[in-house]
Amino acid sequence: MTVTIGRRTFIGGLGGSALAWPIAARAQRAAAPVIGFLSSTSPDQPLRRVAAFRQGLGDAGYAERESVAIEFRWAENQAYQLPRLAADLIRRQVAVIATTGGTAATLAAKQATSTIPIVFEIGGDPIAAGLVDNLSRPNGNLTGVSLNAAAVGPKQLDLLRELVPKAALVAVLVNPNNPNSGTRARVEAAAAAASIKTLVLNVSNENGFDAPFTTLVRERADALVISNDPFFINWREKIIALAARHAVPTIYGFRDYAAAGGLMSYGPIIPDAYRQVGVYTGRILKGEKPADLPVVLSTKFELVINITTARTLGLNVPQPLLARADAVIE
Repeated sequence: MTVTIGRRTFIGGLGGSALAWPIAARAQRAAAPVIGFLSSTSPDQPLRRVAAFRQGLGDAGYAERESVAIEFRWAENQAYQLPRLAADLIRRQVAVIATTGGTAATLAAKQATSTIPIVFEIGGDPIAAGLVDNLSRPNGNLTGVSLNAAAVGPKQLDLLRELVPKAALVAVLVNPNNPNSGTRARVEAAAAAASIKTLVLNVSNENGFDAPFTTLVRERADALVISNDPFFINWREKIIALAARHAVPTIYGFRDYAAAGGLMSYGPIIPDAYRQVGVYTGRILKGEKPADLPVVLSTKFELVINITTARTLGLNVPQPLLARADAVIE
């Protein structure tokens, strides 16, 4: 027996199915979980960091605009904005909050919610900052990544001494509004052990860089350490320009500085930390709890030397130091 289906009926049925597909797709997207991304910094931070966060989400099986949505909130280096931005994300009913750009963003999120999971990226000690009680099994609703800054400051000083062996006075540029960075204390301790004097220079806003560099020149500092503070990364071009103008050998905490013309950087590989935040965020979306995800301590550090800047400063970079560099920028 042959069954004949009218052409109009067939097309109508096909049209109904075709119309149903985009409706179903829209419904699926509407049901996708929403991630809150809260940062102390600005959206013009190095883009490869946010790209690394998205990569981590992808590694965990999530793709933005397909299986997950991301709500970005940027404090633009104005810490007082963070509580308001955190509250806004909570009103948005996000499933997870990822915090980056320093401890302040994480503290704001922690104070705003005790139920929404928080995955952080910070430079210092999360226990000392009051974020978790235990690294291997965090309590509460927080876990994340520490850049392990404790290992950075003394090493930066050692590298500067290798490049400028006669340095007797080393200046340290710090943000007094971020007591959790810890760079100042660690550099001062390492300098004292090496019989080197330190000069602490405070900067807390974008208009405050000229005066510290004037002090640095007046006191005849031989070299400069830029603390690992997210505030400074957004003003890296200004800092690099001042260091060049005053011809002071400077070491920075992140590769982005050396890539932008800074002399030398030593510190953790930041995109790795952002990728891990993305991975943990995805794992929590799949049902894991922050308390079951150990805080990750960065173990990969990189040395980057800008040989062009070294030549401009008249510095002869020792061959053993060049050989140890992970990257040499011409």
